[in-house]
Amino acid sequence: MELSPATTPADEQRKALALAFLQAFEDGGTTSSGGSVLDLFADDAQVCFPKWGVAHGRAEIADVLVDVGSTIHSISHDLADINWVVTGGDVLVAEGTSHGVHRDGSWGSGSPERGGGRWCDVFQIHDGHIHRLFVHLDPEHAGKDTARYPWLE
Repeated sequence: MELSPATTPADEQRKALALAFLQAFEDGGTTSSGGSVLDLFADDAQVCFPKWGVAHGRAEIADVLVDVGSTIHSISHDLADINWVVTGGDVLVAEGTSHGVHRDGSWGSGSPERGGGRWCDVFQIHDGHIHRLFVHLDPEHAGKDTARYPWLE
């Protein structure tokens, strides 16, 4: 579902780059052309992931991707169902769902409804690279943190 006015060719290119990132993350950091997911980022890019913090530059982005990726055995983003918000500028928002297997167990959007699998990524993309990516989700995918959240029991 498109949440904004008609997109331009530049918006479509930004969406394609965001999708390339999501697909590369699913594929262990390898893009569809066989390159590294890091090639999608500008040298001085920033990535923020919950409970990790903000990574500055490709070396730290590699660290966050390895740290986060090492906790996930498999992931699949529901790419066809992403809600895109385009701004007419270099900021693009992707809101979607996913399912997979975390080291603590499996997760899937809607299973249960309060569980993991819902996410929102805010990208800043220009000059053919991701310059900023802030990921918004509950990083506790398997839903086992019930002691602190009694409504989950």
